[in-house]
Amino acid sequence: MNEPIDPGIRVMYCNPIGTSAYDQVFADMAKLYKYPFTEVVVTSLNPATVPPKMDNLEYRTYEAFIIRDTVEAARYCAKNNYDSMVIGCFYDPALQESREISGLSVITAPCQASLQIAANLGNRFSIIIGEDKWEDQMRETVYQYGYKDYLASFQSVGLRVVDFHKDPELTKERLVEAAMEAITEHGAEVIILGCTLEVGFYADLQEIIRERGGGDLRHEGLIVPVIDASIAGLKAAENAAIQTKYGWVTSRAYGMEAPPESELKAFDILQDNYKFGNSIVVPAE
Repeated sequence: MNEPIDPGIRVMYCNPIGTSAYDQVFADMAKLYKYPFTEVVVTSLNPATVPPKMDNLEYRTYEAFIIRDTVEAARYCAKNNYDSMVIGCFYDPALQESREISGLSVITAPCQASLQIAANLGNRFSIIIGEDKWEDQMRETVYQYGYKDYLASFQSVGLRVVDFHKDPELTKERLVEAAMEAITEHGAEVIILGCTLEVGFYADLQEIIRERGGGDLRHEGLIVPVIDASIAGLKAAENAAIQTKYGWVTSRAYGMEAPPESELKAFDILQDNYKFGNSIVVPAE
């Protein structure tokens, strides 16, 4: 008989910007939703190498400034005994690049994690986004991941990333409106909150949808799951970390082949431990 596997795992939740402004939000989320045996380390990128005043990644231009540091964070996880890492932005920036260099650490990201969960729970999902600008890039990502036929709609609420927690009641009101439109007008069976800073609203939305019965659909006690992207990314990382105990780690065959260590050394890249701007440890219980 096989010996039981010790589930103790270590996950990094990487907030991929150079400001620590949102770190505590993600640490509070992790404390509420992580498995008891998980240690979560919430980090943000180095303000010496990522513009510290840049507080969002809503534009591809901004995203370009965090790619190298995100890859370095993945390399850090590989060298410092992390089972997995979450790239905490719904654009899933540098996901493939980070996976290539992550060693035995498994790299996950909120968009891919949310889509996988949604596909298990329904046939059609809608994604609630902050601004119309986001749709183009996110649609590309949804299609790339193979979920084109699941996508019912994108619903914009006219809020930027920094706005979601400024006025929680206004945010909730707009999220409810967008979710109800997705259900009644576009046939969404699952709602995905398409920004990690939409964290904290999913439970209220699920309850309001149930109370309203789908608006004009008038289904008493209508169940429509609302996926919180931050929690989805964390759970994907935790589950992936558990699976590494069975040897299910990132493939290193063909397209997943990692750069040769000899070349990394010869090029003098990724040789030193990355220095994060901030870290918050949420310990295992």
